[in-house]
Amino acid sequence: MNIYRGCIFPDDLLYDVAQDVWVRYQDGVATMGMTDPAQSRCGKFVAVQFRTVGRVIAKGKVYATVESGKWVGPFPAVLTGEIIETNEAGFQRDILLANRDPYGAGWLVKIRPTKWEEERANLLDAAAAFQEYRKKIEALDLNCMRCMD
Repeated sequence: MNIYRGCIFPDDLLYDVAQDVWVRYQDGVATMGMTDPAQSRCGKFVAVQFRTVGRVIAKGKVYATVESGKWVGPFPAVLTGEIIETNEAGFQRDILLANRDPYGAGWLVKIRPTKWEEERANLLDAAAAFQEYRKKIEALDLNCMRCMD
């Protein structure tokens, strides 16, 4: 695991640095969420609106809309695929899931990718992503923080 200015980057994930999305691919399913720098910049979540399970979302579209105290915006589709599960119930129980645990309980969607081999090439492994994020974090003068109980 790499850590820079409080921002954590687990080694077992793939990253889309430009979109601030992490991907955990296992057994044909891609679980995705916001990176630690993204949740830190976003601030405390106040609402998440998910697209419907069963819907096929094309890369470049939106899996969910996230609202925080200072921002409303898309959780972007970095892979094309069918939404097979959302973390809607988790966020209903604790809206700060992604702020507390962005790479664990704070995941947003699970999809069955339909263009994995093609689109996987656009994702960076943890080592490459960490190098890109160090530059991004410096440019933004960002320090990551997570919400505590």
